[in-house]
Amino acid sequence: MHKQAVDPKKYWEALKEVMDPEFPISVVDMGLIYDIQMNDGEVHVTMTYTAVSCACMEWIESDIKNRLLAEEEVKEVHINVVWDPPWTVDRLSPEGREKLKYWGVSAK
Repeated sequence: MHKQAVDPKKYWEALKEVMDPEFPISVVDMGLIYDIQMNDGEVHVTMTYTAVSCACMEWIESDIKNRLLAEEEVKEVHINVVWDPPWTVDRLSPEGREKLKYWGVSAK
């Protein structure tokens, strides 16, 4: 059986559909996703949150898993939450910065 390699870029794009519950910005544009690896039907996501006490952790992780499992080749999703390096506004994408600015939030 031939295993087809899948470009992780596909999953980065998919996760642009998963929004942070506090701001209408994707978890990708917020800079919460650090790495995505695919191995034999399993997607491994390394991510962080803006704060250790983020009330939306389970919600966001559930949304991430559900979105990735919607991809035909994805059988399992594993999420590894890390706190190092810590999240800072420097992790925001240019699009994320613009959206925050639109909503009146400074991202200096």
